[in-house]
Amino acid sequence: MLIENMELVQYIIVNTSLGMGKGKIAAQCSHASVSVLDKADDETVYEWKSQGMKKVVLKVKTTEELLELFEKAKRKLPCMLITDAGRTQIGAGSKTCFACGPVDEEEGRKYFGKLKLL
Repeated sequence: MLIENMELVQYIIVNTSLGMGKGKIAAQCSHASVSVLDKADDETVYEWKSQGMKKVVLKVKTTEELLELFEKAKRKLPCMLITDAGRTQIGAGSKTCFACGPVDEEEGRKYFGKLKLL
């Protein structure tokens, strides 16, 4: 299938067990969204940008769930895990979120389709 015919989306998965405030979550999601683009191929990123840069932000309840999903997805898809520096609300080394993609929406649903929106 040609990339132009795919609905491309970037998935961002947030660890809600850390009790982050809205601003902290926004910052962590931003880190993830930008960082993962280095792992995606240029043609996919270009097409995703031309489609409007669709993002879906989902949540998990534990760090273990976040890491399990990240490990599974990164085997096939471009993913980037964000680890906090610990300068503000949460401890250094906390796994806050990860981003995946841009990827074909149908492919992403295989990994993230059962998660709830943040």
